[in-house]
Amino acid sequence: MAIRAWLCILHSTKWLIDHCLASATDHKGFSQGLRLTGAHTDSPCLKVKPQPEMLRQGYFQLGVEVYGGVLLNPWFDRDLSLAGRVTVRDSQGQLASHLINFNKPVATIPSLAIHLDREANSSRSINAQTFLPPIMGQQTSKPDFRELLKQHLADQGVTNLDAVLDYELSFYDSQKSALVGLDQELICSARLDNLLSCFIGLQALLAADAGPGQVLICNDHEEVGSASACGAQGPMLSHWLQRVLPAEVNRYEVLANSLFVSADNAHGLHPNFADRHDDNHGPLLNKGPVIKINANQRYASNSETSAVFRHLAEQVGVSVQSFVVRSDQGCGSTIGPIIATETGIPTVDVGVPQLAMHSIRETAGSDDAWCLARVLQRFYQTRKLGA
Repeated sequence: MAIRAWLCILHSTKWLIDHCLASATDHKGFSQGLRLTGAHTDSPCLKVKPQPEMLRQGYFQLGVEVYGGVLLNPWFDRDLSLAGRVTVRDSQGQLASHLINFNKPVATIPSLAIHLDREANSSRSINAQTFLPPIMGQQTSKPDFRELLKQHLADQGVTNLDAVLDYELSFYDSQKSALVGLDQELICSARLDNLLSCFIGLQALLAADAGPGQVLICNDHEEVGSASACGAQGPMLSHWLQRVLPAEVNRYEVLANSLFVSADNAHGLHPNFADRHDDNHGPLLNKGPVIKINANQRYASNSETSAVFRHLAEQVGVSVQSFVVRSDQGCGSTIGPIIATETGIPTVDVGVPQLAMHSIRETAGSDDAWCLARVLQRFYQTRKLGA
């Protein structure tokens, strides 16, 4: 029988396997290979430093560290909130971790007035150390940030706390997502890269009929190179494959018949900067998902895996676009080449086109997510690729 798996790594590094290991000795359901979709959960942001407290000119501020390749200008003059994970010790001396979210604006990073920097629109560069500490309010003495977190946890009902030992906290834009445009054809939101792909992959998996081994993996730390225990370069996926397919000969046969779809948003053609794209490879929003190709293997797509994806898209009536970076520009990358290298699974890199990638607020097409989900649903329930 076909074995269906949901494998997901979140920021907490926990992972779930649904009904796989009980049937791990029966590999008949895997004879036609696995159908894997992968995305990443992290986005560029500002993370709070371990000793962040600052009191300057009567303003309480927190020191922050830049995570990933952040487009910094849009972070100014935003209503920022704070969320992440806090590790505490209770009154019995036991350690525990809790998710925390302030769920309201608690900080802002005000711009310097144009009157005080007449060159701001032409030559200002952002110093991440001095320009970015968010203002949390006005104080006469420097608060203890860990005590503030302890109080917030208590307000959430987490009592019996002795101390907050450590945390991983990020600032985020508290503005809600919105449908934008005269016909609401655009999605504007934070962290579309790449939570949109995580959502698309999950929706496709849940909607798919039973098929070959169906897997969704969502890794952390893609924006900083994927080299972590819960990143794509870590051992988690390989270890899982070894547990589900303990016999090496069988495992290699299954992986050779598998396909990994690396889903990560693509650079859509910006109407104000069309010259930043190759003339023949400027994906348009709401014109379908994008196959990403790079001769230097920054993307893992090849002619065979791209053809399979195109074939699947044709079967569900979805148009497909292609993206190739200009030959005089550098190319980003995804978890696709890493997974392909670590496992040997044939891989294709795809994604929905978007604008303002790595900004605090990004833009995508409202139709493209639905189209990619349809293709991935077809992919999950296809028993023989290329048929």
